[in-house]
Order: sequence, then C-alpha cells, then structure tokens
Amino acid sequence: MSRPDPAAWVPDVLGDEFQQLTLPLGSDDEGEIVATLVRALPHVGLGRRLFGDRRTLAGTDVLYVHGWSDYFFQKRLARFWTARGARFFALDLRKYGRSLRAGQTPGYIADLVEYDQEIAAALAAMQHGDHAAGRRLVLLGHSTGGLVLSLWAARNPGIASAVILNSPWLEFQLPRFTRESIAPLVGLQARRRPLDRAPQVDFGFYTRAQHEAADPADPMSVNLDWRPVQTMAVHAGWLHAILAGHATIAAGIRISAPVCVLLSARSAYPTVWSDDLTRADSVLIVDDIARAALRIGQSVTIERIDGALHDVFLSRHDAREDAYARLGRWVEGWSAQDRSARRTAG
Repeated sequence: MSRPDPAAWVPDVLGDEFQQLTLPLGSDDEGEIVATLVRALPHVGLGRRLFGDRRTLAGTDVLYVHGWSDYFFQKRLARFWTARGARFFALDLRKYGRSLRAGQTPGYIADLVEYDQEIAAALAAMQHGDHAAGRRLVLLGHSTGGLVLSLWAARNPGIASAVILNSPWLEFQLPRFTRESIAPLVGLQARRRPLDRAPQVDFGFYTRAQHEAADPADPMSVNLDWRPVQTMAVHAGWLHAILAGHATIAAGIRISAPVCVLLSARSAYPTVWSDDLTRADSVLIVDDIARAALRIGQSVTIERIDGALHDVFLSRHDAREDAYARLGRWVEGWSAQDRSARRTAG
C-alpha cells in the first residue's frame, strides 16, 4: 500500500498539539470510506534535537484504537507517551468520529478483519510498515479497539513489540453458552438483513458517569455527534462480526508480544442511576474479561484498578492516577527488558 502524501497532514480538532491525516480506503454502497490518523506534536527541545533522545520510549511508536461509539479525544493519554519519548498516533476507524461521512451507518463493519486495511495504512503513514530504523511498535486499544488489535496482533506476529488493552471487549456481556446460542441466529440475520437493528437499552448512564467523574483540572471536550450520550445503534451485521471475534478469543489466540490489560476492579449494572456507576465498569463484566485475557497470549499482565470506569483513563482522579501509575510501571519494565533483549540479540 502506498503511503499518503506527508503534506496532507492538516490541523486537528484537538488543537495545535495534534494533526490529522485522511487515509482513503475505497468505497462501498454508502460511498467513500476513509480512516483518519491523528498524531501528537510534542515540543522537542534543542538539546534532544542536537544530542539525541535518551528517554525511556525514544524509538517507540504508539498506535491507539478507540472503542465502540467513540473516537480519539484523550490529550492526556497522548502526553503520557510523548513525555517518555514515544511518537503517538491514534486511528479513528472507518465510519467513526473524524472518519464518519454523511449517509454512512456509524461504526458499521461486517467483518473485523476489514480493519486490517486501515491499520496497514496507518502503519505506512507512520513509516512503520518497513520497521524503519528498528522502531518499536506499541498497540493500545480500548474496548472494541482492544478486541480489534488483539485479533490483529495474533494474525500478524512479530510486528508489535507490546500490546496494551484498556478494558478490552474480549467476551460478550452474557454467559458464554448464551453467546454461543444466539450467534447462529445473529449470523442468519446478518446474512439476510445486515442493517437490521438489534434491541438494546442505554439510558446514557455511562456518559453521565464520565461527566460526574471528570476532573476540572484535566478538562476534555467531547463531540457528541461522534460520541453520543446514548450508544450508536447496533446492527445485525456488526454484532455478528463482534460475536465472531469473541468466539476466536474463546478458542484462544497467540499474541507473541507482552500484553498489559487494565481493568476496573468491579462491574456495576446500569439499570438505575446511582453514584456507584462512577466507580465501576458499567459496560463490561470485568471478571469475564480478566478470564478471557488469559487466552490471548503467553505473557499477559492484568491490572485491576479500584474505582475505575470502563475507560480507566476517564475515571475519578484517584483511580485515573492509579491507572496511569500502573501503566507507567508496566511500560518502564517492558521497555527495559525489551532493550536488554535487543542488545543481547544484536
């Protein structure tokens, strides 16, 4: 795949620290398909430009993929990585966020493997497709993005140096036998009427929990057209793709790189609003996700964060700081071990 013109980078909606690049992906019956790559533009001092960067993650690229009914907007998450010397990129998948075009079904895809196209395009734009200068690649996925990147990493061994998953959607929010029972019915509906809507109930409590947990000292602006208060509609074809991904995880995959999984310590069930929803994952059953995570690779670290939301980096102050601290410790340890192994191999 040819690389997009570097001159096509333009200012991003997040402000001066960020730019975006449109990645053309062809078209379907809803029109033009694109993905959007966002990059952080940290200030680099004269000393580092002249004498090199010796920070922990110098020579490392990070690619972030968002979750369902979502897009990239977390500036602090980008700064966590760039402060340690990494180059940070985030991908708005086709029909999400910056990549959503008029007349398209938000978030729709019929097979998660189709996302390989924009991941390849993103890596090419990052100049990572040819492993330029031996740079390391860290994959960072939230929720559905964690499922997508886990499956991709297993299908493409040896490319990612590390995989970090923020509450990855590795299992359905029902018992496994229920998923296996409904999957054939969903598959039949997906073949016949893929855009039929599946029943769902969302009172907007997860969005409210994030608002209640928000830290005035760490403000974030969210585009509600791209990240609605109530989740986007679920269609039969998309649900079939998700269930197929879950079945693959249940059968076991092999991610060759070390994996870190960040999860809330507990789940809460959003049938009625309560303050408890601001201190738990109200989207996934975290114990099921923790068990499923043990089936994705041979080196998996699971970090359970007390008081965390579904997106652990959007939690209340104490839980958020704990999430960043745990991530920092894991990254420091992984990076040191990885560099040592590279020196030994070299």
